[in-house]
Amino acid sequence: MALTAGLAVAAAPGAALGAQPQPPPDYVPTPPTLTVTPSSTTPGTIVTGVGTGFLPGEIATITVTVGGLPVAAPAAARRSDGTTVTMAAVAYQQQAPTPGSSLTGNNPPRRFTVQVDGSGSFTFKYRVTRPGLWTFTARGNSSGRTASASVTVTPGPPPHRPPHRPPHHLPVTGASLGTPMKIGGGLLGAGAVMVLATMVWRRRRLES
Repeated sequence: MALTAGLAVAAAPGAALGAQPQPPPDYVPTPPTLTVTPSSTTPGTIVTGVGTGFLPGEIATITVTVGGLPVAAPAAARRSDGTTVTMAAVAYQQQAPTPGSSLTGNNPPRRFTVQVDGSGSFTFKYRVTRPGLWTFTARGNSSGRTASASVTVTPGPPPHRPPHRPPHHLPVTGASLGTPMKIGGGLLGAGAVMVLATMVWRRRRLES
């Protein structure tokens, strides 16, 4: 009886362990994901990145790389005389990254870290500053899980400028009338002197 009881006790943990639910043989963990929105925008826009499927509580490192925009095939335009001319695509040169401290400032860093929450997710905001293909790659420092997403940044429209208007010609007022008035007053004074001189001359002639 003692031997039977001992065997029953020894078999109990194995039975309890076998009763626990086990994942199926073909079980595959949910892969990590990273999405950045909007996926297409213009320079100066603040995009939002959302990561899921990382190890809860770990630190994730985000690396940002900027490449040139895809070069489109040359387009052909038809002239009025029936001939065609090939229009070359404009390429944008890649600039060297500029160090910075703020993710939404004018010079955001190209490498930074985020804290993964208890559900394995994280969120960040980032300002894209120039045209190009911006690729964000997230890697869990503890789990090694990685995910990436890209944003296409194209040049925006030129700033709106008001149409040029010629200056308005204002009427002549104020001090600009001073000179004609002075000339007119001088002429009136000279005329009055001549009239008085004529009257005096006639009076003296009559008296004589």
